[in-house]
Amino acid sequence: MKVAVIGAAGGIGQALALLLKNRLPAGTDLALYDIAPVTPGVAADLSHIPTPVSIKGYAGEDPTPALEGADVVLISAGVARKPGMDRADLFNVNAGIVKSIAEKVAATCPTACVGVITNPVNTTVPIFAEEMKKAGVYDKRKLFGVTTLDVIRAETFVAELKGKDPSNIRVPVIGGHSGVTILPLLSQVEGVSFSEEEAKSLTYRIQNAGTEVVEAKAGGGSATLSMGQAACRFGLALVKALQGSEEVIEYAYVDGGSEHAPFFAQPVKLGQNGVEEVLPYGKLSAYEQKELADMLPTLNKDIQTGVDFAK
Repeated sequence: MKVAVIGAAGGIGQALALLLKNRLPAGTDLALYDIAPVTPGVAADLSHIPTPVSIKGYAGEDPTPALEGADVVLISAGVARKPGMDRADLFNVNAGIVKSIAEKVAATCPTACVGVITNPVNTTVPIFAEEMKKAGVYDKRKLFGVTTLDVIRAETFVAELKGKDPSNIRVPVIGGHSGVTILPLLSQVEGVSFSEEEAKSLTYRIQNAGTEVVEAKAGGGSATLSMGQAACRFGLALVKALQGSEEVIEYAYVDGGSEHAPFFAQPVKLGQNGVEEVLPYGKLSAYEQKELADMLPTLNKDIQTGVDFAK
């Protein structure tokens, strides 16, 4: 198994690489790439950690050496959000970065499972898909927008509010990966209940948790450590599924035939070919139904922006 992290010298990439070095199965090859010349040094630093995962770093304009033979590619390359920026502001820079990486993946490891972390995910994933289509290698079962950060935030915030162990809390989160397009299904959380006011307040916090971190870092960055954890959780889920060792279910933003939008985050069963089955997300409360209806124009507009950029 080979896992490639693209954007490995950044805040998310370094956190993700550290976690993967410690948690990937024995015998896995971990390849780190970033345009920044420090990347081989990041790999050298991590190589001193005594785990049975081999690691190598690559820098420069071309990620091809890191991508060769990759089974899983996790993409965190791009600029981070700063105070006053929303995810749409990231588009002008990050869209071009994702487009160029997609071209390299299409040419080098077209059958790899790809997790896109680079924001705005609602838009960058459609860009990636369009580039793979142009190359004639698009497989919708193997392309994912990583929305796991919304899930772990929701689990954390629910546990805090209700005095529960967060490791025992599971919160379904559907839709997209920015602002109002993030919809936690609090009505489905087992063992707890919420008043209407609690549900509204908690939903708003989950939707705006990224801004919470950006403002708390006061210009020093965005959510890198928690995103590294979220990306690691999703990356490890892909590795387990590809190895066929167990049934794996995660939430991800996929081209899964949703009635709502061309790409939509919901539960997926992962297997040796990527998405084995897109699962139903269950019954929504009246409040959640309204939130879903209200967010769809934003989500579909985000997706169309990505398609138009790629074309």
